[in-house]
Amino acid sequence: MSDTLQPVALGRKPGPAASSRPGLSPQEARTAIRAGEVALLDERRLLTEDEITDLAHVPDASVNSLAALAHEVRLAWCGSEVEVEGILSAKTGGCPEDCHFCSQSSQFDTPVKATPFLDTDEVLAAARETAALGASEFCIVLAVRGPDERTLQRILELVPIVRADAGLNVAVSAGILSEDQARRLGEGGVHRYNHNLETAESYFPEVVTTHSYDERLNTCRLVLENGMELCCGALLGMGETVDQRIELLMALRSVDPSEVPLNFLNPRPGTPLGDRQVVEPLEAIRWIALFRLALPSVILRYAGGREVTLRELQAMGMTSGINALIVGNYLTTLGRTPAEDLQMLADLRMPIGALSAAL
Repeated sequence: MSDTLQPVALGRKPGPAASSRPGLSPQEARTAIRAGEVALLDERRLLTEDEITDLAHVPDASVNSLAALAHEVRLAWCGSEVEVEGILSAKTGGCPEDCHFCSQSSQFDTPVKATPFLDTDEVLAAARETAALGASEFCIVLAVRGPDERTLQRILELVPIVRADAGLNVAVSAGILSEDQARRLGEGGVHRYNHNLETAESYFPEVVTTHSYDERLNTCRLVLENGMELCCGALLGMGETVDQRIELLMALRSVDPSEVPLNFLNPRPGTPLGDRQVVEPLEAIRWIALFRLALPSVILRYAGGREVTLRELQAMGMTSGINALIVGNYLTTLGRTPAEDLQMLADLRMPIGALSAAL
């Protein structure tokens, strides 16, 4: 991995997301959680936006009950297996976009500097390390607005090599796609393509100004139209409200992802969001559970920021709806060691397996 990797940020005081409505009483919370249980486990249907909104407003004392329901929903809709994935920043830094959370943007003065595309041997070494952990997926990530022709050709060269050498499904994250690029990646054997919505459309202009929400939505549509699974996630803690998180959940539901990486902001020095407060652990558990309850069939993946946000509650997150995780380092931040995560799964008696889109 790049020598630009930075440790997670610690010590910032957390603050809860603002909401336009008051919280539920304990009795109202019990009623709402019970209604969610009936809908998802007995009636086997998706929750309405109003039902999700009610659950988002249960008091802190009810979060454990919310998390327990989310775990039962995960088991009922997805099974007991956990998917393990490794990611590789194959082209780090120098991105022209101004995503305010990202230290890879060339528009901000951050410690992350631009590096060229890694050579094939470096990519294969990372893929083999990932396979040795029991992972089934390897994601090649590039800090670009979208792939130019040379970059696209490199990706298309690497995908079959990684699949043959490491025996892994290959996912790619390379920004905004054209119709022709999506077609070629699908035909070239890319299993999943990652393109996060990140936040609600109503909050997006506060986070990114160099491309539009519609461009992101269009890339998501092209991924599915060209036979790839869609990996489309969220980044919580950027200053969005509870209402906007629910808006994001409904948007994610509309693009029909197979996988949803759930990231929590780890404020990076030099970025416009570098002074944001981190999400507190119990709030993170609440939203892990809500993502599972709103999106019961998806692969819900622990992603960036979980160490600084959840701290000692990472195992609790695994019993609050998570059924996949990235192991090792992230793009520009250091994660826990893979051994720690694998031990956590062993302690929880959660089997590692390969997941695909749930039916």
